[in-house]
Amino acid sequence: MRALEAGAEALLLELDSAEEVAALHAELLRRRDAGDELGGVREIVPAARTVLLDGVREPRALAARIARWRVPPLAPADGPPPVTVAVRYDGPDLAEVAALWEVSPGEVPGIVGSITFRVAFCGFAPGFGYLTGLPARLQLPRRATPRTAVPAGSLALAGEYAGVYPRSSPGGWQLIGSTDAVLWDPAREPAALFAPGVRVRFAEEGSA
Repeated sequence: MRALEAGAEALLLELDSAEEVAALHAELLRRRDAGDELGGVREIVPAARTVLLDGVREPRALAARIARWRVPPLAPADGPPPVTVAVRYDGPDLAEVAALWEVSPGEVPGIVGSITFRVAFCGFAPGFGYLTGLPARLQLPRRATPRTAVPAGSLALAGEYAGVYPRSSPGGWQLIGSTDAVLWDPAREPAALFAPGVRVRFAEEGSA
């Protein structure tokens, strides 16, 4: 882990993997909620390989303390029960994804539905979560030519991530399905259905 001051009251922690980010993020939340060592920290924001702490009174002192922590790995079942999202497997790239996985299109819902994803971080658009959990053998390249408009609610895969587009926008991920779930609603508390650390399951619509 590498610590960088990101301002008078901010600390940026760089890590080597998404798994280390998830484990440190969970430990930071636990210690903040317990009132232990993180007094004054306003926000804890994970990204692909970093965690940003905002509202840090003494960034260097906190970095030194964190460096001495023992951060346990995050077990797949850690956290509250998963959010279940109903999906129609009707995406335009479903057949291509199935071919890359060397299965039939009808097998894709079972494969995706067997995975418990975890929101690693959010970005790109309000409500968009980058979900980790895809085994290496299922990871896919982005499309060579991005689409100018991906429909809202599209379930997509790219690299090590899965995600659901909260609104129509350009995108180059592989589209395998769609959902009516509302990913971002400013009138809801919390506004985002997916937040860092939340576990997610995708269930085929109409399945038992």
